[in-house]
This record gives sequence, structure tokens and C-alpha cells, in this order.
Amino acid sequence: MTKKRIIQAGAVVLLTALFLVVFLRSIKDWGQVLRYVSGMDWRWAIPALLATPLHFFTRGLRWKYLLHHEKRGIRFSSLWKGNVVGFTVTYIFPRLGELAKPLYVARREGMRTGFVIGTCVVERIFDIMTMTALLGLYLLGSPFFGSRMPVTTAKGLSELQTLGGLALGLAVILLAIIMLFYFFKEKALKVAAKVLRFLPHGPRDKVLNLLQEFIDGLRIFHNLGDFVIYVALGFVVWLSITLYYWLYLFAFHFPVPFIWMFPYLFLTAVGASIPTPGMVGGFHTFSQLALVEVLRMNGNMAAGFTIVVHAVQLVLTFVMGYIILSREGLNLFQFQKWGKADES
Repeated sequence: MTKKRIIQAGAVVLLTALFLVVFLRSIKDWGQVLRYVSGMDWRWAIPALLATPLHFFTRGLRWKYLLHHEKRGIRFSSLWKGNVVGFTVTYIFPRLGELAKPLYVARREGMRTGFVIGTCVVERIFDIMTMTALLGLYLLGSPFFGSRMPVTTAKGLSELQTLGGLALGLAVILLAIIMLFYFFKEKALKVAAKVLRFLPHGPRDKVLNLLQEFIDGLRIFHNLGDFVIYVALGFVVWLSITLYYWLYLFAFHFPVPFIWMFPYLFLTAVGASIPTPGMVGGFHTFSQLALVEVLRMNGNMAAGFTIVVHAVQLVLTFVMGYIILSREGLNLFQFQKWGKADES
């Protein structure tokens, strides 16, 4: 292991431990946490369990509208399996997981790797924008809830507005950059060629070819109909994820209006984006924060809820991912080899 990899691994371990300590210190009574978990209403927990893999299917349906510009008749099984495999690898190798999904589908469907990677970048940007839009709906609806609104202080609403504004700003900037790449493709490639002129001829051509494939993956901006459908499906994806968490609130005897879950969804997504194995630490800390500070849930109940929903997500995804990979004779380390092969 090189010095660079040791430093990276150490940083990941430190980051994971830091957030995990913050979460564990928030728990005041483990006995009460266990009582909340054991007292779950299974009439709601079972439907929640069945809803866990739903987002893999909705993500696959959305992804199809990005990929069909390159290839018609893509097998839907490749799309939902690609999402499962991507999340499975991400839980072990956070950085590698971002490439596992496009590499899997590109190889399985015989598509250009750079093109598929470009569509995944579009997905991430629109994920941010969709979550921000849902948070905005919550904030706009807050006057109608009155005293029933869990976040009633001006400070709490202001903090949510600030976070939402920052996320939206980031998404808009990234969206503007990739749209410039797409609509000014030739100029972008010329600028890239000048920037990369210090590289030898062979490697430079490979990078430029990958960049061209990446830009081609942004074709969703060329067709207004597909674009509108894609945006709508983005809401379907995140509403299906919201449904999973919402059902578990009923299982924990803490029912709330569906729209109240949007801040929780937003904050947990922030925590899940922190590059720790299995989202450990980051997800837990932000889930606890959202439940206690936004929904005013008891801290020990929030800890039990967080542990359960995270464990179910993790275990079910691992099981599905393992089955898919084993049936195709692959393993979690195979994607690193594929990545190197695509570069050569």
C-alpha cells in the first residue's frame, strides 16, 4: 500500500470515527433505545422493509431516459442491477462505488464508459436539485401547519433555508458548467486540449476521448420532452425513498404528515454524502440531528430509528448486491480492474 493510500484510508477512518462518536454520545439510555426498537409495530415495519429496494427500480426507470440517447432497448434488469451493485460497492469503497454503477452497465450493455459516467454526473446534480425542491415545498408549506409545525423557531427555519440555499446554489453552478460543456462542445474540447498539451500524445488523446464521451452523455438537454420526464422521475425517486423512512416512523409509533419528512430526507442525504464506508457515522449523525431538531423526536427513539433504518438498508443492499455479483462471477474488487482496462 502506497503512502497516499495509507493517508486516504487513515482520513476515512478518522472521519468515520468522528461522526460515529458524535452519534454515540447523543445516546443517553441504551436500554430505552432497545425498548423503542423491540416495541416497533411490525404491521408498518414489514411494508417499510418491502419498500427498501423500491428506489433501485425508480432510479433505473429514470436512468433509462439518459441512456437511451446512446442505445435503445437497454435491458431494465441492467439498470436496476447497476444501481444495486453501485450502492453495494459504495458501502465498502466510497470512491470506487461512484464508478461501479456506470462500469457495470457499460460493460453489460456494450456502451461507451465515458458516456455512461456522464449520465451519472447528471443524476447526482439533479438529485441535489430535487431534494432542494422538496425542502423548499416544506418551507413554503410551513405557514399552513401553524403550531403543529415541529420546527417553530425562526432560527431553525433559517438554518434549513440556509442549507437548502447552499445546496441549490451548488447544483445550479454544476448544472451551468455541464450545460456549457454540452452546448459548446467543440470549444470545450479545444480548451481541454490546450490545458492537457503537457501530456504525451497517447494519454492526452485518451483523456480527450473520455471527455467527448462524457459530453455525449449530457444529451438529455437536447430533448425537452425527455428532460421534463426525467425531472418528474427524479421526484418519483426521492418520494419513494421518503416513503421508506415515513413507514418506519409509523412503525416507531411516531406518525407525521408525509411532507414533514422532506427536511429529514435532505439532511440524511447530506450525511450519506460524507465518504465513509457504509455511510456509517455521517448518516447516523445527520439522521439523529434531523429527527431531534426538526421533528422533535425523543433522542433515544431517534437513535433506535436511525440504527434500524440504516441496518435494513445496508443488509438488504448487501444481500441483493452479493447475489447479483456472485451469479455473474464478479466480486467487489473487479471494478477496479475494469476501470484500469478502460483507461488502457
